[in-house]
Amino acid sequence: MAAAEPAVPALPSGGGAGAPSGTVPVLFCFSVFARPAAVPHGAGYELLIQKFLSLYGDQIDMHRKFVVQLFAEEWGQYVDLPKGFAVSERCKVRLVPLQIQLTTLGNLTPSSTVFFCCDMQERFRPAIKYFGDIISVGQRLLQGARILGIPVIVTEQYPKGLGSTVQEIDLTGVKLVLPKTKFSMVLPEVEAALAEIPGVRSVVLFGVETHVCIQQTALELVGRGIEVHIVADATSSRSMMDRMFALERLARTGIIVTTSEAVLLQLVADKDHPKFKEIQNLIKASAPESGLLSKV
Repeated sequence: MAAAEPAVPALPSGGGAGAPSGTVPVLFCFSVFARPAAVPHGAGYELLIQKFLSLYGDQIDMHRKFVVQLFAEEWGQYVDLPKGFAVSERCKVRLVPLQIQLTTLGNLTPSSTVFFCCDMQERFRPAIKYFGDIISVGQRLLQGARILGIPVIVTEQYPKGLGSTVQEIDLTGVKLVLPKTKFSMVLPEVEAALAEIPGVRSVVLFGVETHVCIQQTALELVGRGIEVHIVADATSSRSMMDRMFALERLARTGIIVTTSEAVLLQLVADKDHPKFKEIQNLIKASAPESGLLSKV
């Protein structure tokens, strides 16, 4: 689901009665429904989207584009949510589906794709299920990115305590390697890097852990209107239960759960592609199934 954020004047600050301390009452409207809820003071676009999903998730078609609108008293009607808007007083917002379907859903092209490699670090090696398989497939994806000229962004979760990216992962030519403490990869530096790449529409996401950093990264990216492809055979968790339930949840929200071979062949698209032979050499040996088949 994607939503637009055009700029209009922000509302004045204030407060809201009847909400828990530190929160503001907001009326969330969708279709014929209107449901009140409290959000933290200062909540912005992402939290509003998450609240809409928690209130109306079963009724929202994730294959549609949406716009978030705010009721403006000075106009007596809804206006598109101001860029950088933060909730400071009780207000009314609505989620409006646009008429255009996402006809490109699932398409991948090298010119509009970025690879995200998440926290493939040494200290995770003994804890993550099938970590050796995940490393192997991750390295295959990074080789494919180099062949096809696709930018790669890499993060490392608290490297001072958890170590650097494993040596088997070749980071030659990656656009950015960034330490983090936040679980999601969507950091200001990452957003700035994405802004430098013209026409980004899709992110291919892999690494660990599926139910934490991968899941939170995917949800934030979708909230920004970016299509996310999670590589199931290149992501895992300490628990197979957490891994599989996360993949299922993400698929239900409209995120594409796929495999490394599917991604690489979709990016070349044609046997006459000048890089097809190099990609074919990468996938001659099938990727390890890393426990996925036992859970199908």
